[in-house]
Amino acid sequence: MGIFDKIKEKLSHEFIDIVEWLDYTDDTICHRFERYQNEIKNNAKLIVREGQVAVLINEGQLADVYEPGTYTLNTQNMPILTTLKGWKYGFDSPFKVEVYFVNTHLFTDEKWGTKNPITISDDRFGLVEIRAFGTYAYRIDDAGKFIIDIVGTDNNFTNFEINEHLKSLIATRFTDTVGEANLPIELYAANTTELSETCKDVMLPEFLSVGISLEKFFIENVSMPEDLKKEIFEYSRLDKIDLAKLTQFKTAKAIEAAALNDGGTAGAGMGMGMGFVLAQQMGGLMSPQMGGQQQMPMQQGGMMPPPMPIAVQYFYAANGQQSGPIIFDQLKTLFANRTVNKDTLVWKQGMANWAALKDVEELKAFLGGNTPPPLPPQ
Repeated sequence: MGIFDKIKEKLSHEFIDIVEWLDYTDDTICHRFERYQNEIKNNAKLIVREGQVAVLINEGQLADVYEPGTYTLNTQNMPILTTLKGWKYGFDSPFKVEVYFVNTHLFTDEKWGTKNPITISDDRFGLVEIRAFGTYAYRIDDAGKFIIDIVGTDNNFTNFEINEHLKSLIATRFTDTVGEANLPIELYAANTTELSETCKDVMLPEFLSVGISLEKFFIENVSMPEDLKKEIFEYSRLDKIDLAKLTQFKTAKAIEAAALNDGGTAGAGMGMGMGFVLAQQMGGLMSPQMGGQQQMPMQQGGMMPPPMPIAVQYFYAANGQQSGPIIFDQLKTLFANRTVNKDTLVWKQGMANWAALKDVEELKAFLGGNTPPPLPPQ
């Protein structure tokens, strides 16, 4: 073999290109294969690995797309590029084309969240603000569309560059979906799974329009202001429990607090007095269980004391329901802890109709502001 034959053989081996991309990062979505003046030799080897797609771009136009595998680049396996170039009978010289490798594996655990509170209208609490955050996962579904619409001429397009766009899209569509759901405010946190599926279905077409497939979408938390959360919890409890029992419980706690107060004899006296009242009420409740027989008071020195005066009992309205009966001091305690107020309707025996607490003469003392008359002159 002559020297020129050796040179020719060496050059022929140098002209055979291997076009491939080894991804050593975790966040690269699209990488442009760099070649001097973008020239690819005829019969070059194109190697596309699993989790990749190779896209050929000719003068800004989308040409051929290759799935994982090994290809010899010639007119037989580049039908679109061959048509664009007008190669009818094959070619031997290098050709100019841009080769983009697109990562098609699943990008997981991407974070999203609402930058600003979302204002929604609730039937019971009016306008309220909520926030939400979660995760999502996506993959490139149409590599050609993704390059044309998103990547452009970027030679190394990363996950960070697309994430801001995707998070803004998610926040916008999440706000629209929540606004149209029209759920009671406390149900947003309790129905995150159903809400996540609904949001995913709403967002999927917009992701696909740029060649991206939204594979997973999760709402991890829906939060609201702490004062609103406490109000909702209190509302929920009131909706589930017996208001009459709640009133009795609060009254008992108020009596206990008064008895333990450092107010001295006043507090002790009030506690003892209320204790007697409760004992009397308990005795009245238990008397029917004793066969309807009434305990006769003990006689001292042959004398029978007169019957004790019957305390006036009041009924009051709470949330559209009648509660009671309770005595004067109990009603005063309920007023003090704001279970009832000046506009609460009350009734006692002898009254023709229900009346507001502020209009019942003996209950006006609850309102305060009473002052004694001036002293008579000396």
